[in-house]
Amino acid sequence: MPDAPPAVLQVLPALVSGGVERGTVEIAQAIAGAGLRSLVASAGGPLAAEVEAVGGRHLTLPLDRKSPAALLSNAAALRRIVRAEGVRILHARSRFPAWSALMAARATGASFVTTYHGTYNEGFPGKRLYNSVMARGDRVIAISEHIAEVVRTRHGVGPDRLRVIPRGVDPVRFDPDTVAPDRIEALRRAWSLPPGRPVILLPARLTRWKGQGVLLRAVAGWPEPRPVVVLAGDAQGRDAYVAELRAEAGDLGVDVRLPGPVSDMAAAFLAADLVIHASTEAEAFGRTVIEAQAMGRPVIASDLGGPRETVEEGVTGWRVPPGDDRALAGAIARALAMPPDVRHAMDAATRAAVLARYTTRAMQDGTLAVYRELL
Repeated sequence: MPDAPPAVLQVLPALVSGGVERGTVEIAQAIAGAGLRSLVASAGGPLAAEVEAVGGRHLTLPLDRKSPAALLSNAAALRRIVRAEGVRILHARSRFPAWSALMAARATGASFVTTYHGTYNEGFPGKRLYNSVMARGDRVIAISEHIAEVVRTRHGVGPDRLRVIPRGVDPVRFDPDTVAPDRIEALRRAWSLPPGRPVILLPARLTRWKGQGVLLRAVAGWPEPRPVVVLAGDAQGRDAYVAELRAEAGDLGVDVRLPGPVSDMAAAFLAADLVIHASTEAEAFGRTVIEAQAMGRPVIASDLGGPRETVEEGVTGWRVPPGDDRALAGAIARALAMPPDVRHAMDAATRAAVLARYTTRAMQDGTLAVYRELL
């Protein structure tokens, strides 16, 4: 396609849901907006239609399959796409399909870009080699300084190839001034929130390392008015863990709500008095933290991983040792006892901090700058 603009092809397993998938759509939009051709290859899913809606084109490949045969067949398919579409950059966002993309890039001369999205466990023999594909890009994008340090120390990637581009939040979608009161009230009714009691929200999928149990223990035995704890997130089939949380809350006398996934998170943040990040393992970034901050909600976060960069102690929230329910309880007590004028100032500071650095536009611009280096 000699007369067509250069194409950028993003590669990932599927487009069902999640931060990686949402980021793929956002970058697809930026690529199209920059006058390049925006392609995404995956096994498909609900977000494939969004790729098309923002000006990209989705190509269906079985990139969610994990086998040597799938790796080789996907590499061959990607090679054909690169040559037929004039792809100049292959951008891999997940490890197994990244190996196919790397093979296609090396065979065709296309530039290879990776986004290193997580710390990636190395508990099994050969896992570091498997993970290393995400550090083999001509440019390696780390989603936080925390991840950048992982890439430097594990894989020896230097500043010539490593770029730090934090995750971003849409400040229009997450804007407290645009959320109608009836949206908030609808959630309060759905969650059966009694008036006059503090609401503490922990937005995360329901899995043990996200620290739901830590929060329950932190508010156990709280004096009146007792807070209501909302654990908003998808259990992803972990029914036993949900039952365990309900039983623990009952034993501790904690008033808890488990509403499952929440579609209107902007309203959910405004329905809460305080937002908690209680993960006991390091988050690569922690997107819900900046979403809450964009809505003018201070966050109490575990002092590890990405939130160390997004939560400024005493300015946009507080950080506590991970897994320490007593420290978390103390931080919650201080936050709920803030005078209204101090709380208002912190609410404003949290949104200002997000607008200064952690927007979708900043993430898009940073990624386009990486592409321009290679084009």
